[in-house]
Amino acid sequence: MKNFKIPFLIMILSTIQGFAQLKPVQYKDDNQVLNGFKIAPEKSNTQKPGILILPAWRGIDKLSKDTADKLSKMGYFAFIADIYGEGNYPKDNNEAGKIAGYYKKNFDAYQKRISLALQQLIAAGANPDNIVIIGYCFGGSGALEAARGHLNVKGVVSFHGGLGKDSSRPTEPITAKVLVCHGADDPYESKEEIAAFQQEMRDTKADWQMIYYANAVHSFTNPESGNDNSKGAAYNEKADKRSFEHFKLFLNEVLKK
Repeated sequence: MKNFKIPFLIMILSTIQGFAQLKPVQYKDDNQVLNGFKIAPEKSNTQKPGILILPAWRGIDKLSKDTADKLSKMGYFAFIADIYGEGNYPKDNNEAGKIAGYYKKNFDAYQKRISLALQQLIAAGANPDNIVIIGYCFGGSGALEAARGHLNVKGVVSFHGGLGKDSSRPTEPITAKVLVCHGADDPYESKEEIAAFQQEMRDTKADWQMIYYANAVHSFTNPESGNDNSKGAAYNEKADKRSFEHFKLFLNEVLKK
């Protein structure tokens, strides 16, 4: 029994310590209260590059917190955005789909919430001219919206995010570098939508990359998605690790450290 209790205690302490520097931040969009999280680089308090993290459609989750913690160990400031706001957090996937759908349709409201979170990242200490935005699923759509909205960032990264844009919207030059990490078998992005996105990138003269991962469906970076590809969303360890390596290469290219 003693041999069981000690490792268990170590595991609990390790979990707590892992997020010891992840601090809640309350901010506002007019009267709407928003609840994000910030974390500073472990090795330095001087102004460093920043990464803004946009969570998936259920809101701030373990994946976004794990990512923030990992980025702080790599020497970055990180901030996890709260897009929905207090009182509007979805209780299930059905609600998440409706709320996320609102922001996808009302992209100006989405861009505003991203911009407000970006201000919090800068207030936390990140260099305002040395920032990348990343997002997962719904957050990946937001990362692309940040590029379309001309937010002051060096680059954006979408992990299994939505790619679509209303064809009636004007196409303007995109200056932020773009990386899209996409499951080759993701059933939620049609061939037509992928082709339209790639044409948009060409038309906007963007510096873009789109990398496909074999046998990967939607949500391939999230261990909580299970492992059944037939459901359309599932974790894929190989694709997760490969996409993070591609992400690190992207950071090394676009950010100054």
